[in-house]
Amino acid sequence: MSELPKGWVSVKLESVVDKIVGGGTPSKSQPSYFMGDIPWMTVKDMNKSFLTDTVDHITQEAVENSSTNIIPAGTPIVATRMSLGKIIRASFDSAINQDLKALFINQEVNQYYFEHWYRSQGMKIESLGTGTTVKGIRLEVLKDLDFPLAPLAEQKRIVEKLDQVLAQVDTIKARLDGIPAILKRFRQSVLAAAVSGKLTEEWRGGVKAGYKDLKVDDIACKQRYSLGIGPFGSNLKVDDYESQGHPLVFVREIRSKVFDSDKTKFVSDSKFEELKAHRVKPGDILITKMGDPPGDIAIYPNDRPEAVITADCIKLTVNPVTALTKYVAYAMQSSLFQKAISAISAGVAQQKVNLKKFRVLYLPVPSLEEQTEIIRLVDQYFAFADTIEKQVQKAQQRVDKLTQSILAKAFRGELVPQDPTDEPADELLKRIAAARAESEALAKAAKKVGQKK
Repeated sequence: MSELPKGWVSVKLESVVDKIVGGGTPSKSQPSYFMGDIPWMTVKDMNKSFLTDTVDHITQEAVENSSTNIIPAGTPIVATRMSLGKIIRASFDSAINQDLKALFINQEVNQYYFEHWYRSQGMKIESLGTGTTVKGIRLEVLKDLDFPLAPLAEQKRIVEKLDQVLAQVDTIKARLDGIPAILKRFRQSVLAAAVSGKLTEEWRGGVKAGYKDLKVDDIACKQRYSLGIGPFGSNLKVDDYESQGHPLVFVREIRSKVFDSDKTKFVSDSKFEELKAHRVKPGDILITKMGDPPGDIAIYPNDRPEAVITADCIKLTVNPVTALTKYVAYAMQSSLFQKAISAISAGVAQQKVNLKKFRVLYLPVPSLEEQTEIIRLVDQYFAFADTIEKQVQKAQQRVDKLTQSILAKAFRGELVPQDPTDEPADELLKRIAAARAESEALAKAAKKVGQKK
């Protein structure tokens, strides 16, 4: 730890924690244990800093027949397995499981000061975790962390300042987090204007839009298999996947619009020839047939080799005499067409598009000249939205770093001015040590009395 301000002292975490209490999980073979009204906290609840309820609840019987413990409201609780570095406080008494530990902080330390410090150590605590599949941190390692103990009066000033500054940061973060949803609505409004004729109204000089409602089948090339779905049954098995060869296209590629990654699978020349009816060429439109919801749209990139679509993917080769591929892709992404896809989808676990009904869905199609103008305008608006999105992502990264920077500054003693009249932290340590000695003496005395009986 770097040099601390005058009046501060560096101590081990165990010096300011009176006791650490763990928890447990009631037997899963007793479903009734999980039908109670006692909050039971797990790592699932560690995504907030202050809890008003837990995901799971258990019965009193579950508490009595397990190693869980009820932790009083307001006690700092940390994760020692998964979610390392997270700390939480609840507004209610709660049982906890074995992956969490309740830290009972000495009264000479401001609990909020401790919580802020613990969050500032999040990355370090995470790095100290061990384990192959799931990382955990041993209590001995946790207890050995260096804790910057400031004078109690300064602790309170730091907490007040942090609450004020971090609240402002949270407000900025919330506003930034809301921008992607605004951009999504913006893109949809642009697409809605494109398929309704409003986007090119000025370009037409006020002339009425001459859109035709064409079925998907009418837009497709009339070559065989120009509109089709991926192979089924024994045509393609997992055993057919190769590490190189001809690429396969899965639903995940269409959703992410990424067709060249470390997850890309391939098939051999012979299998590629066998599945020629399901080949995809650069410029083909790809649609997800299955999903929640289905109907994701992507254009297979021009710089990719011919591929094969897998089950639950639809390909569409657009007839260039009738429509432009990019216009059709944009029109299919509009809420108008997406609602139509939803209407012809069915399924319990996941929705699936009925291909027969998909073929006869309608798309509003203007002249090729107007389609060209629509593509130009949509590209322009989308590029604008993409630029804003990238700026927001950079701003979010800066805000995340800002929080850690503010916390680091606070625990170097640089956030609020020092007051020479504050009682030094070593005096707090003396009181903590004295209180512990007294507590241990009382415990020994009580034990002797119990033995005499």
